[in-house]
Amino acid sequence: MRRSEAREHLMQMLFEMEVHEDYSQDARDRYETNFMETSGQREYMDRMFNIITEHLKDIDQKLEESSDRWKVYRLAKVDLAILRVAAAELLYMDDIPASVSINEAVELAKKYGTDKSGRFINGVLGKVVKEKNAEN
Repeated sequence: MRRSEAREHLMQMLFEMEVHEDYSQDARDRYETNFMETSGQREYMDRMFNIITEHLKDIDQKLEESSDRWKVYRLAKVDLAILRVAAAELLYMDDIPASVSINEAVELAKKYGTDKSGRFINGVLGKVVKEKNAEN
């Protein structure tokens, strides 16, 4: 499995977890059992799942700060899942270039979101990067 496929699985898993309001290890195991074959990106998947579940409130806060007048609960669940994956990479994984995280998120938005999702996600993530750079 390529990294982009791993991101797609993460997005789908987060979407399902958000719908069921269940971010437990059991929910993750169920998703992986039902939808994933053996992954060549196991380390990435484990690391990202841990980052997202440990820092979900901080990630969501950054997303709200970076999206003009949009609260996380008002976002489309698909867009939210995509944003959470990308924001986790941007904020907590310095070994992944910001441009890669944003590009991958926009591609997922084009595939799964609305006509406006890609542009919205690009704008929000651009602000996340700008704010992160301003803090450093």
